[in-house]
Amino acid sequence: MSVPSSLGYTVFRDKRRIAAGSLADAAIAFQQAMLADPSASVLIFDNLTGDTRDVDVRGTAADIRARYPEPAAVLAEGAKEAEGAEGADRHDGLSGDAPKGRGRPKLGVVAREVTLLPRHWDWLAEQRGGASVALRKLIDEARRNNAERDLQRRAQERAYSFMSTMAGDLPQFEEASRALFAHDLDALKLRIAEWPEDVRTHLMRLTATDDLTGTTP
Repeated sequence: MSVPSSLGYTVFRDKRRIAAGSLADAAIAFQQAMLADPSASVLIFDNLTGDTRDVDVRGTAADIRARYPEPAAVLAEGAKEAEGAEGADRHDGLSGDAPKGRGRPKLGVVAREVTLLPRHWDWLAEQRGGASVALRKLIDEARRNNAERDLQRRAQERAYSFMSTMAGDLPQFEEASRALFAHDLDALKLRIAEWPEDVRTHLMRLTATDDLTGTTP
């Protein structure tokens, strides 16, 4: 089973990167760093969002690993539960529960209320397959058309979240922020040239979009 490559965490002590890996790996590194120097500034960053992550580091390393299982183990458990789920008939409504019974397996369809103008409902009623099918096709098309821009925005947001926490007090932070959101990576590298090496390296990694798509074995 594949696990998204962005499911990872990075640990910084002050401005130096000290560990990276799963949440359990990061939590253990955090615990060890704090035991070595309780006054140190130690932070765990979620590589997917750039946000910091709080962890419970009570107990031994084994306790921590049990508390934060590996993503593959979590996905495997979810797959096991899904194998026992009942099938459901196709339901083309926009609200209400889908009828249960024999039929094709559930595809994760969620029924929620949608509010549209009359002309929108009229157009949807004319589409082959019904309103739900038409809406799903429109959303999928929009996602494909905006995929590159959406990935860039997500990368910018996570990079900014990280740099705001780690570099808000460093020189040329405002100029670096403007370069980031202008997607001028050459200017960004120039602005952060005097920042600590580990901060620079991790920030530039977060500006990439390759780990926001697909999976790694």
